[in-house]
Amino acid sequence: MKTLFSIILFLILSYFSVSVQSNEATSVESLSFGIVPQQSASKLARLWNPILQNISKQSGINIKFKTAPNIPEFEKRLEKGEYDIAYMNPYHYTVFSKKPGYIAFAKARDKKIKGILVVKKGSSIKTLEDLSNQTIAFPAPSAFAASMLPRAHLNSSAIPITPNYVSSHDSVYRTVAKGLFPAGGGVMRTFDNLSPEIREQLLILWSTKGYTPHAFAIHPRIDNQILTKIKNSMINLNESDEGRELLQSIKIKGITTAEDKDWDDVRSLKINLLKN
Repeated sequence: MKTLFSIILFLILSYFSVSVQSNEATSVESLSFGIVPQQSASKLARLWNPILQNISKQSGINIKFKTAPNIPEFEKRLEKGEYDIAYMNPYHYTVFSKKPGYIAFAKARDKKIKGILVVKKGSSIKTLEDLSNQTIAFPAPSAFAASMLPRAHLNSSAIPITPNYVSSHDSVYRTVAKGLFPAGGGVMRTFDNLSPEIREQLLILWSTKGYTPHAFAIHPRIDNQILTKIKNSMINLNESDEGRELLQSIKIKGITTAEDKDWDDVRSLKINLLKN
């Protein structure tokens, strides 16, 4: 009788052990991928979901699209480590690589990020000096190339302006096109990704020098074997017609490996807007 009881107990314990292991594996194999909200959540989902589905298929890991309603909220979620993987601007990476310790593993290939200031076609604004004492639209205070760099340049050039933060790059472009602001800050990638009817109403007044682009970074809790599968799948996107078409939809030519020191050019600016 004792023997029978021992066998039954062993089977029960084995069942629960296998069940727990299976649940742990499932949690590891399903990862969140946070995309910085430079554009509306619906537009980001339309652009990025097919890319993440392709990466999921190639890596065998279920990757779920995530974003935030605005850039300040995205920053809060990064600080809490809510995303397993994140596509974040260069300045965000220099901050959140410290805490909670996101690790850059990839970036856009053959690309530098450039901030721009746009005006409406036919505008009386012809030079940066014409922006003196004007209210200018920007996505968010810590939008690196779209806000920080243009504002720093205007400040160093003794051109006083009042910033107005409108939550996304697309909102900047739309409000300038409507004449609500005389100018606004963005980046070349999102400008190129605009719908033609908005883009054709705008002119680029000025652009910054180039810096290391956005980082694809992973939270340190994720196993290196998982990272390798995801990284290889992302880099291999450019090896197929489908992958190249998906990358073209977000105006990226390809994805290449990256390491932490690649963002030392951004660190050299010694920006301390977000303290971490």
